[in-house]
Amino acid sequence: MPNSNVLIIESDGTRADIVASAMQFMGYFPQRWDASLPIDAIVRDWSAIYIGGLDDASMCEQLMASLDVQANQTLVLVGADSPQLRQLSKVDSGYAAQVEVLDFPLRYERLAEAVRRTPAPRTTTSVLRLVGNSAAMGRVNALIRQVSPFDSSVLVLGESGTGKEMVARAIHDCSPRREKPFVAINCGAIPAELLESELFGHEKGAFTGAISTRKGRFEMAEGGTLFLDEIGDMSLPMQVKLLRVLQERMYERVGSNRTQRCDVRIIAATHRNLEVATAEGRFREDLYYRLSVFPLEMPGLREHLEDMPELIGEFNQRLQRRGLNSVRFSGSAMQALRQHTWPGNVRELSNLVERLAILYPNSEVRAGDLPEKYRGAHPIDEASGSILRAMLDGQSKPASTQGRVSLDTEVLLPEGGVDLKDHLADIEVGLIRQALDVTDGVVAHAAKLLHMQRTTLVEKLRKYGLQSCCRANDESPQSGTAVA
Repeated sequence: MPNSNVLIIESDGTRADIVASAMQFMGYFPQRWDASLPIDAIVRDWSAIYIGGLDDASMCEQLMASLDVQANQTLVLVGADSPQLRQLSKVDSGYAAQVEVLDFPLRYERLAEAVRRTPAPRTTTSVLRLVGNSAAMGRVNALIRQVSPFDSSVLVLGESGTGKEMVARAIHDCSPRREKPFVAINCGAIPAELLESELFGHEKGAFTGAISTRKGRFEMAEGGTLFLDEIGDMSLPMQVKLLRVLQERMYERVGSNRTQRCDVRIIAATHRNLEVATAEGRFREDLYYRLSVFPLEMPGLREHLEDMPELIGEFNQRLQRRGLNSVRFSGSAMQALRQHTWPGNVRELSNLVERLAILYPNSEVRAGDLPEKYRGAHPIDEASGSILRAMLDGQSKPASTQGRVSLDTEVLLPEGGVDLKDHLADIEVGLIRQALDVTDGVVAHAAKLLHMQRTTLVEKLRKYGLQSCCRANDESPQSGTAVA
């Protein structure tokens, strides 16, 4: 699915929590509907909408229309006892083909089956957008929509890893040139003496090694879009030649005296400050103004951290398309990730998600599972580790906890507060993982070490998705059927 947002419309708080937990477990990002909030405050790009107890039929119709739930585009999950089921299921309602009925108590298999039947998204390019619903990404998407219909040159600015090529592709895909080629070249990755040949092509015998005639990127992109990445790293002599092409829309292949006309749209990108480079004489001023007809700056990830859940959902979908497993993040893990500075921006987040998907396939990652530099300050995890180490050494209690010792001598409350439920779960997961490591994954031995029944540990392994940590020859927990 193109996004992973799920809107939950349910007046029963307990049932809303059940649906939200189930959807979150499956890798989606549920959002509760609040009648007190304006419609504009609610995300509009939904994979699915759950409708439960909403007695006012007119309010439901108004809400569906306001959220722009297009026919055959958004899955509509409806509780079997919802007052709206009959109306939404009517053939003339416009939503009949999208409706999936859910019985309670909720069953995982039924929910998974319903989600798999999510209608295919529309293929029209007018709705293409970069992932993210923050104000920063909203401005970027708005600028993309504004400039796409025109052939004006665009200069995409921003730090490395912010997704500048994604912007270029989005502009191309939303433009009248979308049926023509999109050709990209990294100007900083090609030696200066070869860049001219890469851009304009060469004739056979034009230089040593030119054993045949070759098209350049301008010729490959004819009628479409040419993306010049890292334009700030281009040498001054090459800048002069590029400027001529942009001004006259003509060029010659290396080793040829035949002039060729070109019809391409130019989108350039750089992480460098071209105004400073121009002032220092490292970049031509006339080329800078030729390229920056429409400058568009990409924000760093630290400027739109609220988009992180949606970005993670997008990366999970890409991993699944490649045959890899997805990964989920607990609340405490997300809190730790939001404290990171993200110098590598979105690319760094993408690499982290892939790494953790390999380490913890189809499992929930807790703060303690994150690589050390992403954990931030989590003294609770450290305290749990010391407790287990003492247990493994044969002590009934760690030395630091003999007698009555106040917890606040070991655990510091973070400045922004803490989700106690998540932190306690982190401690439990950390202890279970370490017990399984020490006992070589034998559940019975780990349960004995943790002073609990084996069946209790089996349930916890299922709850936290830790079955993969168990030995293959140990009886593994069976997958449950009920989500609630």
